[in-house]
Amino acid sequence: MRRLSDIICNQEPLILLQSETVKSACEQMSRRKAGSVLVTDKNGALVGIFTGRDAVRRVLATGRNSETPLAEVMTAGPVTMTPEKTAIDALRLMWDGGFRHLPLVKDKEILGVISRGDFESAEQLRLDEERQLWEHMR
Repeated sequence: MRRLSDIICNQEPLILLQSETVKSACEQMSRRKAGSVLVTDKNGALVGIFTGRDAVRRVLATGRNSETPLAEVMTAGPVTMTPEKTAIDALRLMWDGGFRHLPLVKDKEILGVISRGDFESAEQLRLDEERQLWEHMR
């Protein structure tokens, strides 16, 4: 089973300060073809994540404007995982938590972010098989 460190090797995650605007985040997400932005405080600590889903649900659907700071619309305190965990560990966590992006952090250092699209079909298949087994055991 692949380790998460193998999935994110050479990745340069999109990281912005919490004071940046939604407009800036969306422009950079579009330019980099990224589905999320890792949001930090002025000391570089991860404080949130902002995704395309957040842009729709927390900005557009609520009538906020593009100059809204990320701090007001991000998912604060995101769940994280360390890079030595396996792909199936991440898939389980993402499934159980109902989210599509997972920041990878080690010793408070942001290493990257994985999304559901980063996983191979065999990894997805294993999760599906596990979930079916649990359903039968109920």
